[in-house]
Parts: sequence; C-alpha cells; structure tokens
Amino acid sequence: MLLINQWPGETLRVPSGRIVHGAALLCVVIFVLASSPGRAAELEPRAYANAPVGLNFLVAGYAVSEGGLSTDPASPIKDAHLNINTGILAYARSLDVWGNSGKFDVIMPYSDLSGTALVGGLPKERQVSGLNDPRFRVSVNFMGAPALSKQEFADYRQDLIVGASVQVSAPLGQYDPSKLVNLGTNRWSIKPDIGISKALGAYTLELSAGVTFFTKNNDYYGGGSFEQDPVYSTQAHISYSFGNGVWLALDGTLDYGGRTTVNGVENDDRQENSRVGATLALPVNRSYSIKFYTSSGVVIRSGSNYNLGGMALQYRW
Repeated sequence: MLLINQWPGETLRVPSGRIVHGAALLCVVIFVLASSPGRAAELEPRAYANAPVGLNFLVAGYAVSEGGLSTDPASPIKDAHLNINTGILAYARSLDVWGNSGKFDVIMPYSDLSGTALVGGLPKERQVSGLNDPRFRVSVNFMGAPALSKQEFADYRQDLIVGASVQVSAPLGQYDPSKLVNLGTNRWSIKPDIGISKALGAYTLELSAGVTFFTKNNDYYGGGSFEQDPVYSTQAHISYSFGNGVWLALDGTLDYGGRTTVNGVENDDRQENSRVGATLALPVNRSYSIKFYTSSGVVIRSGSNYNLGGMALQYRW
C-alpha cells in the first residue's frame, strides 16, 4: 500500500502574510495485486478531509510486500510465496463540486513480482514485471467540508465530515491468460464508498464502508471464465496530530464476500479478511512531505496474506 495526502496542520500563507493551519486533504492508496481472486485490503486514513480548492499533488512511492495466498481446498495453487516490489506515480487535484470540497486522483503502479508455488502438485516459479491496473477516483465531501479558497480556508476548523467516492479500476495492467499469477486482472471494477471523519482536538476518528463490483473475465487461465461476487469492506482509523504537520495513524480494515466462480463452478473462497497497519506523515517543507507505512494480515480466510511496508514522497503546488 502507498499513501499520498496533504498533511494536517501544514502551514498555509495567505496574502496578508498571516500563517494559518489547514486540515488534511487526501489519502490515495496504492496496493499490490498478487493475482488472488480478491483484491488486497486497503488501509486509507484521512481519505475524507478538507483542503483548499485548486491544489495539485504529485506522488512517487515505493512498496515491498512479502507473503502468499490463502486458497480454498479446490484451488490448483498451494503453498504460494510471493515477493512484490512496486513503484507508483500518482496525481491528484482538489476540486469544487457544487460548493463542496472534492478531489480527483489517478494512480499508475508498476510492479516486479517473483515467487514459487505448487500448481496441481507440481512446483512452479513465476517472475514478471509490468503495470498494474490503473485506478481513477472522484470523491466529494457533502457535509462539513465546503469548497474554500486558500484565503477562506484560513478560518476553517474540522468538526464532522461526511463524504463519498467512486473508484474505477481499468483492465490495462500486465495479463497473460496462460498464467495463474498476474499483475493485472483483465476485468473492470467499480467501488462506491462512504465515510465519516470526526475531529476531537488533536485526534481524528474515521469510519468508512464500501463495496467493490467486478465485471467478468472471459479470458481466464486456460481460456476459461472467472466471476467474483462483490467484496464488502469497512475501515476504521484513529490518528493523532503532533503539530507542525506531523501525524500518526493506526488503521484497521475488514473485507467480506468476494466468492469466485470459475467456468461455472462456485468456489469455497469467500473472504473474511482483516488487516491492521500504521502510517507516519512528516512534512519536509511547504511543498514536500514524506510518508512511511506498514500493514499486516490478522485473519485471512482467502486471498492475499502478506506483510507490506513502504514510503511515498509528495510534491504539492
């Protein structure tokens, strides 16, 4: 997972020269697809926070994940061990959406995957590099976070924010139907999400819920078809601002559903997965910030079971 955002408590200068403190803007998650039937869990603190309209964000990041796949007894893949190194480039912009604050972001990850597994009882090795499926998202805060200029934002203080987003994943990543493990998924997905964020002094409490819908992959391994039920997800975060743009978040998520069907045969691989993680944000100056993050699986019934760590450098203008 890679995160990008405007840090809370950062210094903004208005024309009068007065220094004011803003709130967090956006937090875009990049996570690695390990070709499991479901998607890797996302941990995304401060996703629904306000910021001045018209800001641009460019992010470069790097993440490393190590782990395997939890599969149902009928799966041909057993004892999988995967190592994935991912670099990302992302862009985001804060928007005025009919008087409410919003944002648009696009994420382009590139991964190098290597690993081993038993496929049909035989040892197999896989090494592949290429693009992951890119992601596009639009979000809007429809309560508690009006669209403000930098000058107006000087007097803004967060209380309760309610927002929603829609993220679309396009099937443009590396995909080989002769392989079971790929970086891309060869299908579209769409994820509507709703979230709330409540500021309590230096603390911010967040809760969000979403569901991911998938199209059918008609060019699955060996020329077959692959379908997946929706995956329902919830996230909870608590973050603490130390001042001067430094903050720390503790994160948790739960995914449920996502049972798959291959060539008309339903698998016993419904997800009941949970992860925990932490994020540390550090400002460098008015234009740059850096973020470190880590996460690990707690309970993984099906799908990717991995440990993840990474960092992201953000430039804002």
